Amino acid sequence: SSRHYCFSLSLSLSLSLSFCPQGFLSISSSFSAFFASMAESDVQNGVVEKPLSFKAFKPQLLLEAPKATDAVDFYKAAFGAEELNRTLHPKRKAEQETPAILSVELRVSDFSLLVSNVFDDSASAEKVAESRVVLFLETEDIEAAVSKAVSAGAVVESKIADSDGPYVGNRVAKLKDPFGFTWLIGTPAKESPVGEV
Repeated sequence: SSRHYCFSLSLSLSLSLSFCPQGFLSISSSFSAFFASMAESDVQNGVVEKPLSFKAFKPQLLLEAPKATDAVDFYKAAFGAEELNRTLHPKRKAEQETPAILSVELRVSDFSLLVSNVFDDSASAEKVAESRVVLFLETEDIEAAVSKAVSAGAVVESKIADSDGPYVGNRVAKLKDPFGFTWLIGTPAKESPVGEV
């Protein structure tokens, strides 16, 4: 028998960040319509079994390497951004005197965002021109979240798999919403029991 999930997400976010002379980040209300349609399917079916919730929402700014370093400095100076953590490129640590930055997580006011370098050898390199912004949602039930989004009209671009990018330590799926925006839905990877191969 099929399972039905109740989805509830309320976002009130107005964000405008300048990350290049001609570029701006703007998150619009179209997302609320997309997620509203996800919840509506349960109402129409008349069955609600399990609530679906998200623990974090993080915009990710994609920049051609090595511009992320300058962008981070700018956001700190311009908006008082606080650096929460940074992830170094795992394959470039030994190649350079200064390790290459993969991504930096910043906090501005009450929200956080990721500023990431995209390297020429990255699978995301060809996507930078198409989407300068990626939106990340963290949930405990990634299968249900992906299924719900697909039912509402999203298209799966990458199936659920262990991430080797900025979200290392997470299982992540990549979706494209009906408006052309890229979403990553992730959940912390479960640690293998001691002794398990």
